[in-house]
This record gives sequence, C-alpha cells and structure tokens, in this order.
Amino acid sequence: MSFEVQVLKMGQCDVAGPEVYWMSHWNDWVQLYFWMILIRGHGKTAIINTGPPSDLTELNERWSSGFGERGKLVRAESERPIEALASVGVKAEDVDYVLITPLQIYATANIQLFRNAQVCISKRGWIEDLHAEKFPMHVPRKFRVSDDTLRYLMFEGHEKVRLLEDEDEIVPGLHCFWAGVHHRSSMCYVAQTEKGRVAASDCVFKYKNIEEMEPLGIQESLEEFHSACKRIKTNSDIFIPLYEPEVIKRFPGGRIA
Repeated sequence: MSFEVQVLKMGQCDVAGPEVYWMSHWNDWVQLYFWMILIRGHGKTAIINTGPPSDLTELNERWSSGFGERGKLVRAESERPIEALASVGVKAEDVDYVLITPLQIYATANIQLFRNAQVCISKRGWIEDLHAEKFPMHVPRKFRVSDDTLRYLMFEGHEKVRLLEDEDEIVPGLHCFWAGVHHRSSMCYVAQTEKGRVAASDCVFKYKNIEEMEPLGIQESLEEFHSACKRIKTNSDIFIPLYEPEVIKRFPGGRIA
C-alpha cells in the first residue's frame, strides 16, 4: 500500500545550540520548526502530532525562562492544527489515526480535537514518560500531557487509545518502531510511498544530526542515538526530522511523496 505524505507547520522557535548538538555549538542559535505530518491513502488519513496548545502563555513562560524572548514559540493563525489541515482539505473528523512522538505538549496538546481518531502512543513511553517514571522527569507532567488531554485519554477517549509495541503496524504500509534517544515515548513512523519509505521521528532534530552523525543535545542515550540513526538509514529512503526547517527547502510546498 502506498501513501501520500506532506508536512504542515505548527510553529517555530529558536534554541541554544547545545540543545540540538551534543556538547557543541555553544554560541549558536538554532531555529526549529514544529511539523505535523499528514499521511493519506487507501481511504485512511493519519497525522503525526497535533501541534502546541491553543494558548501558548504557560509554555512560553517556561521556554523563555531558559532562552529568553528568543526562545518563545511563535505561531501564525494558519499554523493552528485545524486551520492548517483545512488548507489541504482535511477536517478534524476525517482523521483516522493520530500518531504521537513524543509525549510532550507541543505534540499532544490537541489530541482531543480528533475524536474519530485512534490515538497511537508508544506503550513504553506511556508507562515510562507518564505513569511510572523510572526517574524524576525534567519536564513537569502538565507540559508533557495537559489536564484536558489526559482527561480525554483516560475517560471519553479511552477506547481510542492504542499503545504501540516497540515494533508495530498501524495499517498495512504504515508501521513504526521505538526510537528513544529524545524521550522514552519517541517513535519513528514509516509510510510506504511511491518514492519509497518515508520515515519521521523526533529522535533527531536536524538533518545534520543524522547525516553528519552529530548527536542530539537534549537526549537520554548516546547508544540509542547511534542505534536509531543506523536503523533509519537502513530502513528508509526519505527521512523527516520533526523539527527541521530545511524540510521545506528539500521538499518545496511541503509535499514529501
């Protein structure tokens, strides 16, 4: 089965270099874009991630405390999830699958807008990033999954939640594997397209991380970084780092395949 894949921008921010590149780029600022990936084909519509919260105030208070005004997330009205999807003819009720990576509020905040969708989350991440942390998390729970989203996942939308194994298939032609590196809930999703296998993940932020093997700065395991990069390189034909602005340069108009 072959799918079409395109990216939709959900906002942008700047971060200090060492967040993106391990123990380097100390004096640099690095721009990040937050992508939603839209996957369509064979009567199915899936999205990877749902975009940051409707109200950015609390998130930006937290981010600016570390990076100052430059670290605040900036978003145009056209980059809100419902508006961005509408621009390519997709309504919230059309989405069959919401694929999350990682469990952080810039990815999870709008899950409850997609009430017809099965919500796919790493089982390992659901446990270790949310319900039974192995160690104290540096990100408070409300900045991983908001109260509103957690209530939806635990109650009204409980039957929609699908916890993914470390190796899993969403539907034929769309599968995933656990990547780690960035968070316990970081997955890599791979769609079969006419251009080959298109993979997307947050396990690295920039093409330079994987193409030049500069490890991610904000990561939990160097071993996982090398393992994930090796697998992505050998098991995909096109890779989309979920925070890389250059995606739009390599794929004008945001159409990947």
